Amino acid sequence: MLGERMDVFDRTPPHCLYLPDGTDWEAVAETACTLAVCSAPGKGGHAARRIGPQGITLTERGKGTNTRYVNNIAMENEDYCDSLLVTEVFTPAGHWSSYPSHRHDEDDYPRITYLEETYYHRLNPDQGFGIQRVYTDDGTLDETMAVADGDVVLVPRGHHPCGAPYGFEMYYLNVMAGPLRKWRFVPDPNVEWIINRDS
Repeated sequence: MLGERMDVFDRTPPHCLYLPDGTDWEAVAETACTLAVCSAPGKGGHAARRIGPQGITLTERGKGTNTRYVNNIAMENEDYCDSLLVTEVFTPAGHWSSYPSHRHDEDDYPRITYLEETYYHRLNPDQGFGIQRVYTDDGTLDETMAVADGDVVLVPRGHHPCGAPYGFEMYYLNVMAGPLRKWRFVPDPNVEWIINRDS
């Protein structure tokens, strides 16, 4: 049996399961639940295993209204899986996240890695909205959208900051995958000064 967290906004560590490519599986819910299935092509290099809640610690990232709280589930320093990088982020009301804006859409390691990404958003209270922008340096992609509770945003390329308006806490499950399981990014040149100031 897996899972004890009844609400993501409890901010407790999740219960997760890694299954290699080609595994037959089924989930049986004994209570009302939301089950996230994160997938990417694998290489068959890792066996099935349970991930968390032990070993997952909520950590603070950022400064000021850029502060958010992160549960790293399967990032590159955890050798749990073949392709996936998975984390969940809690953004307090009135704060920004995935900011200063950054991108990881080129295969030029160690400077930057190519990772496609999705954001699965939840909001507290759930009738609210958040904002996410996805844009490239050259402007060929520039979309700003209101995200509702339960929305998924695909980030095929470009920068991808999001914000939580005052009154609404934002959660997102962040899933990345690419040819190299490393998270290396470059900031938007227009906001890079913020990183330099805060470091």
